[in-house]
Amino acid sequence: MDSFSTVIRTASHEQHVEAETSTFMSDMLGGRLGVDAYARYTEQLWFVYEALEAAAGRLASDPVAGPFIQPELMRLPALEKDLAHLRGPDWRATLTALPATRAYADRVAECAREWPAGYIAHHYTRYLGDLSGGQIIRDRAEKTWGFARKGDGVRFYVFEEITNPAAFKRGYRELLDGVGGAVDELERQRIVTECKKAFALNTGVFRALGEEFPMSA
Repeated sequence: MDSFSTVIRTASHEQHVEAETSTFMSDMLGGRLGVDAYARYTEQLWFVYEALEAAAGRLASDPVAGPFIQPELMRLPALEKDLAHLRGPDWRATLTALPATRAYADRVAECAREWPAGYIAHHYTRYLGDLSGGQIIRDRAEKTWGFARKGDGVRFYVFEEITNPAAFKRGYRELLDGVGGAVDELERQRIVTECKKAFALNTGVFRALGEEFPMSA
């Protein structure tokens, strides 16, 4: 029988690929969009991580979500440094969430309030994605827009306190397996479904960004 982390990864694979291969992401990573599109994307990330991390203190003592709340993962301070670099010191004054981003952040906040196991689904799809595929975005951003390597503009993707990402991800998947072993089959299915939903919400943000930054034919 597959481990729960494998079940999640397999079940959400299709949505994961759809998010990664969205037109907006392909255009951005292909260097076909200006730095403004990257900055707008970074702004949208702020709302999602604000929802994830605003709940962290409260969930740290939760028996289900608590073990996942690890300070070395927190992204908001790095995101805010990036936004100050991209948008200037008054970045907060012009910060706006796309409706798709608001829906995503609201769902994260709702799970954080009412369903810690659902919160884990969002936690997993974001942070493990940042540790993995996020590194490709960082590399492309540095090359496309000339950011200093691991410096201002791409700090969001730099996990300074995680010296061995492979080992960290292994440990994280073991935590997921622990959750899978502690709940019944119905709850496991609900968590898997929420992972798929997280990817779908993320894809919705990419779609909205794609409409805001269409490639001229």
